[in-house]
Amino acid sequence: MTVSQSDKAVRFRALHEAPGAFVIPNPWDAGSARILAALGFLALATSSGASAGSLGRRDGKVTREEALAHSRAIVDATDLPVSADLEKCFADAPAVAAETIRLAAAVGLVGGSIEDATGDKQKPLFDIAAATERVTAAVAAARSVGFPFTLTARTESFLRGNPDLDDVIRRLQAFEKAGADVLMAPGLPDLAAVCAVCAAVKKPVNFMVGIKGKSFTAAELTAAGVKRISLATSLYRSAMNGLIDAAREVKAAGTFGYVDRGVTSAELAGFMEG
Repeated sequence: MTVSQSDKAVRFRALHEAPGAFVIPNPWDAGSARILAALGFLALATSSGASAGSLGRRDGKVTREEALAHSRAIVDATDLPVSADLEKCFADAPAVAAETIRLAAAVGLVGGSIEDATGDKQKPLFDIAAATERVTAAVAAARSVGFPFTLTARTESFLRGNPDLDDVIRRLQAFEKAGADVLMAPGLPDLAAVCAVCAAVKKPVNFMVGIKGKSFTAAELTAAGVKRISLATSLYRSAMNGLIDAAREVKAAGTFGYVDRGVTSAELAGFMEG
């Protein structure tokens, strides 16, 4: 039975209100989405880096139209709620960023993110006032779509040369005041920083797993106050690692041991039939 977008949105919002934390994995195509759904995950999220990789590009080199088409394919693959990594919403101007949120809802997404990275190496972050204005516009768009679209506001500070925890907290508090539903600061260096962020805001916090040395266990993150745990490009990278290892074995040794180590075609078909 097909689940309505409104029902998915309500289910997604409920995950953020339930006790404890939940993991939201990031598929890179319809097939990986179906596998993750069959494994019992309750919601999915796109990853800009994995999306770009599936197109043979670097992160940040995908157009809005391509990102929305990619999101629609993942939405259509399962009955799970899907939230999208929309980067900076493909615009500097608040009104255009807001339009991205409306378009995201139109392709079946029940959540999406907006970040404060500019894409300009000379000035990698919007100042806090401009960043907050953009979040405010995105919130207004999210509230206009007719169902509870969950908007995530994220500061890229720790990834873009601004490893200032106090500034990160000020930004997240400003985004919270602007109406964001979920808050996120990728690249937090340790659990003490995670605890500080979670204690400084009232809205749910998303922690991004996927950075070596800065990816903690679900139990540790739950204890720190995290509500949602996303996996970013890490599953995609793991899959590509398998591809590279197998191809290197074939190229270097002329052997095919990877065939005996991997899942069978029948096992994969079982995931796709769910």
